[in-house]
Amino acid sequence: MDRRKFLEYLPALAAIPMTLQGISFYSMADALGPLQRLAAQCPNDRVLILLQLHGGNDGINTLIPLANYDQYYNVRPNIGLPENGARKIIPLDSTLPSASQVALHPDMVGVKSLYDQGLVHFIQGVSYENNNGSHFRGRDILFMGGGSNDYLTSGWAGRYLKDQYAPQRYPENFPNADMPDPLSLEFNDDLSLVFHQDDNIPTSIAIRDPESFFDLVNTLPGYEDKPNVDPRGIPPAALEQTLYAKELRWILNLEQKTEEYHSRILQTYQAGKQLDPNIVYPTTYPLNAPAQRARNPISQQFKIIANLIHGGSKTKLFLVRMGGFDTHARQVESYDPTMGNHAALMYHISSTMQAFQQDLQARGIADRVLTITTSEFGRRIYSNGSYGTDHGEGAPMLLFGQPVQGGVLGSLPDMSEDNVAMQFDYRQIYATILKDWMCVEPSKVDAEFGILWGDYPGRGVTLPLIQSLVTSSKSFTKERFYVHPCYPNPASTQTTLKFFMITPAEVQIQLYTVQGKWVKQLVKSTFPAGESSVVIELQDIPAGSYIYKVEAGSLKDSKALIVQK
Repeated sequence: MDRRKFLEYLPALAAIPMTLQGISFYSMADALGPLQRLAAQCPNDRVLILLQLHGGNDGINTLIPLANYDQYYNVRPNIGLPENGARKIIPLDSTLPSASQVALHPDMVGVKSLYDQGLVHFIQGVSYENNNGSHFRGRDILFMGGGSNDYLTSGWAGRYLKDQYAPQRYPENFPNADMPDPLSLEFNDDLSLVFHQDDNIPTSIAIRDPESFFDLVNTLPGYEDKPNVDPRGIPPAALEQTLYAKELRWILNLEQKTEEYHSRILQTYQAGKQLDPNIVYPTTYPLNAPAQRARNPISQQFKIIANLIHGGSKTKLFLVRMGGFDTHARQVESYDPTMGNHAALMYHISSTMQAFQQDLQARGIADRVLTITTSEFGRRIYSNGSYGTDHGEGAPMLLFGQPVQGGVLGSLPDMSEDNVAMQFDYRQIYATILKDWMCVEPSKVDAEFGILWGDYPGRGVTLPLIQSLVTSSKSFTKERFYVHPCYPNPASTQTTLKFFMITPAEVQIQLYTVQGKWVKQLVKSTFPAGESSVVIELQDIPAGSYIYKVEAGSLKDSKALIVQK
């Protein structure tokens, strides 16, 4: 190939996204060396996924303020979600303090299920000081890891890699046996600031799909080398030490890395086959919504991520973008506030994350993956006359995954105000994840002009977001779903069984002998959230020792019962 011609076509190649199963993404490979050392310091091969909600998500209709619901409905008369009816809001957790009592959008059933398992953490009022409500400026600030007065050319992820580790520029020494994968993959049409470094532009490999990439390169003019003339573009020996030779070697290396990464990504994707065929990633919204919102825009991207990780990929960072959140008008349908644009978006997030967590669990990699949402701002508290909401300030951030310490952080917004006030600077969340999940040295995170730029509220304070050795999703669930010992016990003719759960569910109570032989189904009925009691009749049960098993969603418990006659 006449490699001197290749330089002409680099922009064309960079403008075409690589795709797997029709999903485009970029490979960020400039920071492979530093990330390799980062991975070695962590207790396992941890992965962070950023889900960007592009446009400014309406946090008030995501987390409905249940404790002051009347105020909420009064300030949102045309978009307020109902407390009763077939599609009513979903109370989240009755064990939370009153100031944190929230409900979920009716289409967030999947998120509610994950929360009940201790796999979700909500953070109220996330923003930054002097939020100006600009889409472009707001996204830049979140990506750069700075404040409203900062104008940085690097992102917080790229800056960490540069400041914390000796920089190694791509593509000289990568991929290699220890680190065969690009460490950052972005599903997008362009490159985000979050991965940039001041003096090292992120390198993207952009092609339409793995199979057609080489066909594209093969059709470039001058691809075939002329015999004995400029073989593989190697310059004459006299030019070996010139800038021309250096740049040409860089181009040749880039071409080779493109081939290697293409093959590696395809290999890991194909190796990571889904194990449970019953796990279905959703493709469409099942109810009424505008056509452009009916298709799920992120589910297949998360399925690809699951395949890559399960297939052996060591990629550390993924960025997935989801648009449609700039809901000035038609956020809801005029005839039903529970349906429309925002409802479909909530369903897509909720159903995708539920399928993704189930998939990770089935593959045995759930403990390695943390997903967080981010949006440039929230919406105003008051609705407008177009069945929508305008640009606001604070918004909730959602964290998903087995590493999460489940719960809700922060209190309800003041519904008498026009805007959701900031309770947490977004950099507090980033700092906690960098330190507690990505194993970053705290001093590098907490320095005023370090990885996260500027002086911000709460600097240096780690938030309770990531599980420690003394916390677990099991303890979270046991605090919200539990069975009291029956009384009396021993019993002769009847006993009373009490249980508590934060979610309405069908409760089944089965009786077994201590040897495990099934005796009888004692209860099969739907009970509301809260504490319930049921009288168990024992007249037809012979004397002896038994085990009764209670199952209802996240409630699973077994206890002993002695029957005396």
